[in-house]
Amino acid sequence: MNSPRVFFYVQHLLGIGHIARASRIASALVSDGFDVTVVTGGLPVPGFPGDGIRTVALPAVVASNAGFSGLADSNGVAADEAFLSKRRDLLLEAFHDTAPDVVIIEAFPFGRRQMRFELLPLLDAIEEAHPRPKLFSSVRDILQQNRKPGRDEETVALVRDHFDGVLVHGDPSFVRLEDTFPLTAEIASKLLYTGLVAAPRAADPEETFDIVASAGGGAVGLDLLRAAHGAAAMLPANLRWLLISGPNLPEADFASLSKATPSNVTLTRFRKDFPSLLRGARVSISQAGYNTVGDLLQTDCLMILIPFVAGGETEQTVRAERLRTLGLAEILPEAGLTSEIVANAVSAALAKPRAASALLDLGGAGKTASIIRSMIG
Repeated sequence: MNSPRVFFYVQHLLGIGHIARASRIASALVSDGFDVTVVTGGLPVPGFPGDGIRTVALPAVVASNAGFSGLADSNGVAADEAFLSKRRDLLLEAFHDTAPDVVIIEAFPFGRRQMRFELLPLLDAIEEAHPRPKLFSSVRDILQQNRKPGRDEETVALVRDHFDGVLVHGDPSFVRLEDTFPLTAEIASKLLYTGLVAAPRAADPEETFDIVASAGGGAVGLDLLRAAHGAAAMLPANLRWLLISGPNLPEADFASLSKATPSNVTLTRFRKDFPSLLRGARVSISQAGYNTVGDLLQTDCLMILIPFVAGGETEQTVRAERLRTLGLAEILPEAGLTSEIVANAVSAALAKPRAASALLDLGGAGKTASIIRSMIG
């Protein structure tokens, strides 16, 4: 019997959180015996989608600004109609070539409205296919708030008309979809909570640092790194610091951080063993992205979170505030961040006992595979 075929679309525009989460789910599907094709639409990210996963890379687009209101190609040039039409055609060709039993679309229709030029034609192709594949939306637990009027209604209509289920990658005891999506009741019958999609529990670290400061993908987060860099010079020299810039930090910014790095600070772009490093650290300084928090929840590392708020983003703030309520994190503001503020926060964190592990469901990748298998019979 042939393995069920999965066609998994994911578009990351600024950070690497979307592709990281999708890759973990794709790996769990492969482990469960699915034949998985991941279609990526952003810049390449080392290590993702991962081994054993067939990949179709569309011509890359990125967010042309922090507010996600425009698209640009990999050279930063605004994506014109011809470029977008080519992407759409390549996506539809890949769909027909794969002839999947299951289609998963990451974020849409709850997000990624910029990609409607290719996703609405994909929905039409799915409806016209014989046999028609099952269609799922794959969404994180916390959605962006302050959406424009009419967008929630449009999302509900698309879910009702096209989707067989909405995979909500969260623990409902921590946060529920209705907390950030007001019309959840209208699609409640299609919601499938999976638990948080966290990486498998990391091994003990081969190298240890007292403080790990990370900027996610690195497209944003330079101020966090600068503040952490300066804080390291203010605190005792016997503290070992690791600064991880992310692969997308501009080269000039990375070079500026490298010039005057203290001897107790290691600066790198990427560490494949990041979850393991967090297990060995005493304090983590980071944004409040889904994947980083998922890694941290498997450790007793104290969290100092600096939520990303540019362009009116609200998702990370909601997550950080929930974690602070549980006593698992401290929050620093993104605006006006200084080395002194970070140094004081680190000193306070080091004076506290190690954090208690949160009793949240972190098995979302495997649960997703189980849910899909049960729904295709």
